[in-house]
Amino acid sequence: MKLICGVDEAGRGPLAGPVVAAAVIFPGGVFVGGVDDSKKLSPKKRHLVCGSILRSSLEVGVGIVGPDYIDQHNILQASLEAMRLAVESLTVNPRLILVDGNRSIPNTDLPQRTVISGDRKCHAIASASIVAKVTRDLLMMELHRFYPQYDFVNNKGYPTPAHAEGLRSFGPCPIHRKSFKFHRTRLTDWP
Repeated sequence: MKLICGVDEAGRGPLAGPVVAAAVIFPGGVFVGGVDDSKKLSPKKRHLVCGSILRSSLEVGVGIVGPDYIDQHNILQASLEAMRLAVESLTVNPRLILVDGNRSIPNTDLPQRTVISGDRKCHAIASASIVAKVTRDLLMMELHRFYPQYDFVNNKGYPTPAHAEGLRSFGPCPIHRKSFKFHRTRLTDWP
């Protein structure tokens, strides 16, 4: 089948920053070397493979949902909304959307199928996971310029000792997810 779209997200677990989703459509028969689950690739390899994906794809869409939406609706709903926005940004309608996980994308009439562990099983979903992760990492590196006290350039919003120290010293900043656990636990419990 032609015009299959893989969709995945990055950034469900961090304490700060957006959740980012990507939708990737390849021309029929195109496979990019080095594509794997984004979590299995080093940052350098991910960046290189992402460039190959962008050059080889028919189309790529990205959806970004910020911390305010996450806090208001929860991270699952925010992830699904980011996926919907990624698909909606495509100018070509895919014939089938393959979604990583067990939840379909809401509010779309396009045919879709969920694939549990899709980033390990499906080239298009793994490609979307790479694009989403690279995009989110670049956003967090840019946000580090505004909030260097949290070390986002290195931790990308995940809980690390440097991030915990920034929170102890300065409290949360506007891109922190206020509904996430770190507001309900002692910062001394962090790594």
